Amino acid sequence: MIRINMTQLRLVIGNKNYSSWSLRPWLALKQFGVQFEEIRIPLYTPETASKLQEYSPSRKVPVLLHNHQIIWDSLAICEYLAEEFPHLHWWPADKTNRALARSISAEMHSGFQNLRQNMPMNCRKKLPGKGLTPEVQKDIDRITSIWQEFRQKFATEGDMLLGKFTIADAMYAPVVLRFITYDVQLDSISKKYAEAILELPAIQEWIQAAKNETEVLSQYEF
Repeated sequence: MIRINMTQLRLVIGNKNYSSWSLRPWLALKQFGVQFEEIRIPLYTPETASKLQEYSPSRKVPVLLHNHQIIWDSLAICEYLAEEFPHLHWWPADKTNRALARSISAEMHSGFQNLRQNMPMNCRKKLPGKGLTPEVQKDIDRITSIWQEFRQKFATEGDMLLGKFTIADAMYAPVVLRFITYDVQLDSISKKYAEAILELPAIQEWIQAAKNETEVLSQYEF
């Protein structure tokens, strides 16, 4: 039976060291000051499947529980939150900019498979140069071209992709952590954006919690 709390937001996540998809809605909630209960379920243990079954119809993380609603998938959770708390700046107010933000968020959501497979998120490790295949470099080049374009376009409005923090930044934040782990060389604009993401208190909180975890998933280690 799936557990639902009728009033409180509850976010079910995986290991902070490895679960990039969990980071995305977690970061968005933290950045906008929305209170929620965190339920962390370590992945790939003998108990994982049974524990996830209590919360997630997909048997995957993340999943959000709220007001009889069960919302899974990072981007779907963020969209739900944007509707539930419309007074917060989840997306740009301008329609054109909002479409741009959604486009790059969707591209991250569905793309960059080579980067995901060859450079898994691992906040505890420093693995310079590991996984850097030609296909991964193409993904990196596309991501940094997005960062360059958006930072140049919105440079006067703040340090995030579209000036102020939006869901788009939550979608790309795990990539920043990957780039740190694998010491990916960045152009000056992309490096400055990555530094701005790393300076977010919520990101620092996540990284510290990841370093304090004791689980080791061999498939994400080199």
